[in-house]
Amino acid sequence: MSAQSARRQIRLGLLTNPPGNGARGQIRPGDVRHPGRVLDHYIHLARTAEAAKFDVLFAADGLTSDTELGTKPEPLTLFSAVAAVTDHIGLVPTVSTTFTAPFNLARQLQSLDHLSGGRVGWNAVTSAAGERNFGDAPLPQHEARYRQGLEHVSVVQALWNSWVDDRSAVPIDHRGEFYTVEGPLPLPPSAQHHPVLFQAGSSDDGKAFAAAFAEGVYTAQQTLRGAQHFSRDLKARTAAAGRDPANILVLPGISTTIGGTEDEATRIDDDLFEQHYSDASRTALEGQLAGVDLSGLALDDTIPPSWLPPVASVQGRQSRYGVFRELAVDERWTVRQLITLQQRSAGHGRAVGSPEQVANRLEQWFVEGGADGFIVMPGQGPGGVEAFTEYVVPILQKRGLFRTEYESATLRGNLGLPTIPDRVLAA
Repeated sequence: MSAQSARRQIRLGLLTNPPGNGARGQIRPGDVRHPGRVLDHYIHLARTAEAAKFDVLFAADGLTSDTELGTKPEPLTLFSAVAAVTDHIGLVPTVSTTFTAPFNLARQLQSLDHLSGGRVGWNAVTSAAGERNFGDAPLPQHEARYRQGLEHVSVVQALWNSWVDDRSAVPIDHRGEFYTVEGPLPLPPSAQHHPVLFQAGSSDDGKAFAAAFAEGVYTAQQTLRGAQHFSRDLKARTAAAGRDPANILVLPGISTTIGGTEDEATRIDDDLFEQHYSDASRTALEGQLAGVDLSGLALDDTIPPSWLPPVASVQGRQSRYGVFRELAVDERWTVRQLITLQQRSAGHGRAVGSPEQVANRLEQWFVEGGADGFIVMPGQGPGGVEAFTEYVVPILQKRGLFRTEYESATLRGNLGLPTIPDRVLAA
């Protein structure tokens, strides 16, 4: 093992989705993200990130009919195409446990893992919306969604592990609260045995969910102190669940705007995210704040704390609500400031500055226990990926914080996660 591979390294993922919901993120005719050329866009992102030795290409997803961000391909379908034109980068689709069947999903993900040579992960989420596209039943309550989600993941894991070796399999005969699945899966283990398991969310239910199975966690954190607390809490929960906390990677989202100097980056940022504070921008903020009506407030007003219910009482996205609620209540941010955050990073942390400043931000969080890596969300249009890969990545490499070559042929290997042994049947 080389000295570089033996040293702890920053893990980097690239989010394929635009970080904000502003007009600058729209798809226009002629843009590489136009429906007729959408695959070109994702192939370009994948190849650019792979050339820079990123660990994963990460696709968020939602099951509502929101078309504000234009064409959003279904992630498993998208990554099936991207797998054919890449060799090393990991591919992590987001798929809901609430609106999928475990057997079908286990088969789809394991198939893609085989086709990609062992480079697939699964970001397991429970979904906070989308029920109107799946029948008349209301969305389950927050706790029930996570209880169902945990059973879903356990069934998928059992199916992936239903093979004794690469020649024989046994039924799992699962009968639980939500699912009845016989198995086994009609696919043997992949090059990395099975996909790497990710989770996105930071609520108490979400952290308990992640501690039970996740190997990577995508989270929204605004401050180093908050990120350190989240990481310590999650890894303690993981240890309490009987797992090695070294085998769960904390990956905060980070929206970046990069310029030659801090002043230039700020000018680019202000130009890209020129604030109109429209009714739509206010509605988007209300969505992050559990639907609270802000129509009676001026832009420079703060939100009365009594208007915002406790985090645990919210049935939607508790973790993201918690980010905005804390800023509104504890930091007394104005409506204007909160709308700006929503438009520029949807609640994730931000790094605006020179390449050195952005690299310093990542290094500090990594070294001081706030992160094992980051999901990068370039916030400056089509050139944002190039700005990060061409100027920030070489600085991290020079400091010995990020790889210069891939260490493994599989995602599990590149993330430094332990291999999964074949099952052995008792005599």
